[in-house]
Formats: sequence, C-alpha cells, structure tokens
Amino acid sequence: MTVEYRTIPETDLDRALDLHYLVFLEKSPEDEARTGHREILARCERIGAYEGEDLVGLLAAHHFDLSVPGGALPAAGVTFVSVAPTHRRRGVLTGMIDELWRRCAAQRRPLAALWVSEATIYGRFGCHPATRAYTVTIDATHPLELRIEPDDRPLRLVPFATASETIGALHGAARRERAGRVSRDEWWWRTHVLPETFEEDEDMSEPRVVTLGEPGQAPAGYVVYRTKSDDEGRGTAHVAELEAESPQVAAALWRYLVSIDLVDKVRAWGRPVDDPLLRFSADRDQVDVTREFPALWLRLVDVPAALEGRTWSAPLDLVLEVTDAGVPDNAGRYRVTAKPDGAAHRARVTATGDAADLTLDVRELAACYLGDADPAELLRAGLVTEHRPGAAALFGAASRTALLPHTSDEF
Repeated sequence: MTVEYRTIPETDLDRALDLHYLVFLEKSPEDEARTGHREILARCERIGAYEGEDLVGLLAAHHFDLSVPGGALPAAGVTFVSVAPTHRRRGVLTGMIDELWRRCAAQRRPLAALWVSEATIYGRFGCHPATRAYTVTIDATHPLELRIEPDDRPLRLVPFATASETIGALHGAARRERAGRVSRDEWWWRTHVLPETFEEDEDMSEPRVVTLGEPGQAPAGYVVYRTKSDDEGRGTAHVAELEAESPQVAAALWRYLVSIDLVDKVRAWGRPVDDPLLRFSADRDQVDVTREFPALWLRLVDVPAALEGRTWSAPLDLVLEVTDAGVPDNAGRYRVTAKPDGAAHRARVTATGDAADLTLDVRELAACYLGDADPAELLRAGLVTEHRPGAAALFGAASRTALLPHTSDEF
C-alpha cells in the first residue's frame, strides 16, 4: 500500500506513543511519565506516516528559537522519530523528513536541530553536529583546588518550583553570548529543565537550584543539580546546568558543589568544551574530563536565510557553492558579502553565476554555521573544495565566535 504523510491528530497521540515505545524497545511507562510524553507530543508539530489507517512512522518537531551568532532564528526541534520495525528500509523516514523540510520552508524556519540516537542515520539528510560538549567528574573528597579567588558573595538555595523566575534572565543573557541554545518558556523550564522527577533515574533527588549574589539583586550565577546517595549514604551531585557572569562566580559555584556534605563526587554532563573550569582548576587529577561528544545536530533548511540571519566576525566577500541532495532549492552558488554593522558584520546573500571560491555540502556548512568547525580543518579532511587559495581561511575567520557554541537542552 502507498504510505501517506500527514499531520497526526490529537486522537492518535496514544497510538503515536505506543509506536515510539515499540521502536525504542521501551515498556509503556507509568501513567505520570506517559502523561508527560503526551503533553510534549501534543505541543509539537506531528508528522505521521500512514499506510491506510495504520500509523507506521512518527516525527515530531518543537517550535523554538535557536541562538545563532548575533541573534536567534526559528528552528524545528526534531524529536520522537520512530519507524515501525515492519516498515524499515522502505523510505518512511525519508518521506517524513522531506515533509518536515517542506513545512519548515512554508513556515520560514531556516533551521532544524536534533539530538540523534544513531549518528550514522542523519548525515545523509544534511545534518551535522554543530555543538560539542564534555562530561567532567570532580573528586569531592577534598576541597576544590583553584588558581583564582572565587566570588565571595552569598549563596542562596532557591525553590525549584519558582526558580525560573529568578534565573531565567541570567540564562537569557548567557544564551545571547553563545550560539546553539534553545529559547525557553515556562513550560520548557518545567518539563525539560526543572521537572520534579528525573525520568532517566527516578532515584535522584528533585532539582536543587543555588544562586550567587547579594540579596535583592539579580543573581550573578546559578547551578541546577540533583543528588543521589549510595547504599552507604555517600552521594554524587549531578550538575544539569551552571551559568556564571564571570570566572570568579563560576569558581564559587563549583567550589560549593564540591563542599556539599556527604558528596564524594560531582558529575557534570554536557559542559561546553571551552568551559573555564578546565583552566582555573589547579589540580587536573581532581577534575577529570571523562568524555567529549557531539551534541546538537543542525540542518540548514534555507541556506540564504540562515547565512543572513547570523552575524560574522570579519568582512567577507566569497562565492560559496553549496550541494544539497535533500533540499534542491538550496543547491547553487551564493555570493556572501559581510559588511560592518555596529560591532559585528551582517551578510547579504545572493544567488550568482560567478565562479565558486569554496564548494561544500550543506552538511559541512551546518558544521561551521554556529562557529564550531573550522572550514580549514574540513578542507584538510577532503570535505571542502577550495577553488581560490585562502578561501577556507577567510570563511573560517568570518564565522568564528568568541565563545564556542553549546547546547545542554535535550529534546
């Protein structure tokens, strides 16, 4: 039978969840967790693959803004991607993704972003990791050794149920400084950042939120963490998020975490790879990076809009030839001309028949877009073709950012 791609109505949400649990080898969760999944899915755009009346594929997308250098752009946050095991390798996923790209174009969403469960799948759809992160473990059996003096302003424990009112503005300011971050409304804070129960480990505590700053003033930093004890009453503090307006504030928050009674270990997942912790910690045997990994994957659905939607760090006049098998309208040559606009540079992007200076696939363009990958490195890897000597270096200098892009919001 022919597979059709159409919006999944709310009446089919439970069918969609059942398909998702089947594909990811999960037992249908308890009522509370299932209700939470249903709430998330209800708020997403939902694309279903239907064979007759049978739902054989699911793809959902959040609508949010993603921070890019110098601003933010509308993006589709892809999630709940599932294809029935009976319908694998029949083009169902391709059909759903093609439908998503069409909808993004119609809605003027130039970007799509996702966390992947299988990295080998999404490259062929023009996606590439655009942010990286590391996991760090700190030995908390003795005080944290530091090379700088931590900020000595007071710390305060904030009720997690109302924490977003206190720390939301600081998160927003940090988001403006780094590309790759998701916009948050109150619902997102409640369901993705500060849920009372951590779904992946229900033995963890509710979230603890600690701020630093003088009473009555906006906080200069905050940390969100959960704790978990072992059978002997010793514990680990699991850091979900730490933001600070200065290295000294960050140092104070890290020192606080290490000083918590009965905590022997601090584990932080998804930290930016340029986190100053690695520089100001005095004992790198105490602060151990246990893993570095690709985090958010990015897809440029509308190349000209994406290139014009960010700022650039240097003047640029370059002809890019972009290949794109998934969105043919993207394929072609573009003259990218970035000129000063205040402290940064804004680009004008126009289609051109001029000879290309640099040729790259939309996948490699996504790797460079937020400032993570260096085009010169991709050139050395044979993934970019340089037609004018120095073109990759010029493009890299213009796309470079003061801080590396970073994403910690999973969805």
